[in-house]
Order: sequence, then structure tokens, then C-alpha cells
Amino acid sequence: MSNLDGYPFADVSLARRLERAEALSNADFIEGRARAFPDKGATWKEIAGTYAMYDGRSSPVTQTFGMGMFQPLTERELKAVEQFFLDRGAPVCHEVSPHADSSVLPLLNDGGYQPIEFTSVMYRPISKESPLLAATNDKIRVMLTGPSEADLWAEIAFKGWSEFGELADFLHDVGRVNARRDNAQSFLAVLDGRPIATGLMNIFDGVALLAGASTIPEGRKKGAQLALLEERLRYAAQHDCDIAMMCALPGSASQRNAERHGFRIAYTRIKWQRY
Repeated sequence: MSNLDGYPFADVSLARRLERAEALSNADFIEGRARAFPDKGATWKEIAGTYAMYDGRSSPVTQTFGMGMFQPLTERELKAVEQFFLDRGAPVCHEVSPHADSSVLPLLNDGGYQPIEFTSVMYRPISKESPLLAATNDKIRVMLTGPSEADLWAEIAFKGWSEFGELADFLHDVGRVNARRDNAQSFLAVLDGRPIATGLMNIFDGVALLAGASTIPEGRKKGAQLALLEERLRYAAQHDCDIAMMCALPGSASQRNAERHGFRIAYTRIKWQRY
């Protein structure tokens, strides 16, 4: 069901769609990692409706998604999820939606978990008929990249994320991983013949998950990310998506920009870590 303004209600039904889309997107990333770097041991597993991802001990992808969203959780099932990470020497982290089943929080409280991070999960409706954004710089061209541009996409994304030094190794590999994924569309923004920004999208069951936003320092504030957002929404609508989704740090510039362009906060997720 939808509100009168066309936005679906931010209820458990919507949350399940969004959480499953992100879980499957990360599973797709893990499978791409396993193809690109078979010696890394990347793997994922679904346990009682919880999607557990392992991408290395320090990877931000190493965690769970969808816990308690698709069925209640028992103590035995939580232990099985934890063992997936402990067997690999990884920290045990869970992203938990406020729409998760009521069985989840008591288990986390009793299991020695602490909240460590918040994430705004945002959404907006899209369709082939709905008006999209108006690019502010007509000199920017956006292209959907293929395998031959994977290294270029990775180079631009890495330069744009250069301030996140603690994730340097992970970010350096992202382009090679994306080139080997089954369900990732990589976009590149070009200004005057020079690539300056990147964007990524995954589509699952009518949900377009937007990620991978990166702009090289000298290419910022020129409208590249707006052009990338416009093109990805158009692509998603043409491929029968009715919802676009993105995640951001609460109160961040990314969240503000998303809200300026029609995204609303569906809910705020909490990441829990066992100590």
C-alpha cells in the first residue's frame, strides 16, 4: 500500500523488501569477491532468514543483514550465526532493523552485544512515468561501464574515497570484485572527456539499491553525483523497479542530498557487535 503522495508506507512489508535487497546485493558482492580473489575465503550463508557475510576479518561487508526480518530468531539459531563468524576469526556484527521480530533484541542484550553504528535507510518511489531529476551540468556524460572499464572505474572510485585510509585495501579491490558480480551495474561520470565520479546499482525484486558514490577531489561540486543519480534512477525505472533505496550516516551530507532529491527515511538501523 502507498500514501496519497505515492510513497509506500514505511512498514514491515517495505522493510522486508529493502532488507532483502541489501542482503542479496551483499551476497552478490561476496560471490564476486570469491571469483576475483579465490584465496580470500569469501562466503555467505543464510541461517534462519539471516544473511551472514564473510569478506575478510576487516571488511565492512563482514556482518549480517536481515536478522529477524523474515522469521523469529531462537538462541540456538543466533549461536549458529555467531559460529559462522567465529570459525573464521571475524568480529560478530549484525545490522538490525527496528522492524525486526521482537525475539531479536532480548537475545542480543543477553548475548553481550553493544550498539556501535546507526544507518539511515532511505527510499523513494520510481516509475517510467514519474519525473526524474534535472542534471545541473549538461557537460557531464554518464556511461554504464562494462568489464573493459572495470580498472578505470576502480581507479576513480579509489581516488574519490582516498580520505578513508583505513579501508584502502578494501576499496582498492572493489572494482575487480564488481566486474565479476552477476548483478551489479557500474556507472561512470565523465566531464570534458575525463572520468571524475562513480556510482553503483544493484536490482533485486523491483528494488534498486544505489551505492558506490565517489567523486575525485578535483571533480567535486560540479554536478557529477546528481547526474549519476539521475541516470541510475532512469535505468532502474526502465528495468521495472518501483523503489530506489540508499543508505547513509544519519545527518550526513549524503543523507541531506538524498532527501533533497526525493528520498525519505524509512527507518534507522542499528549495528550491534558482540564483545
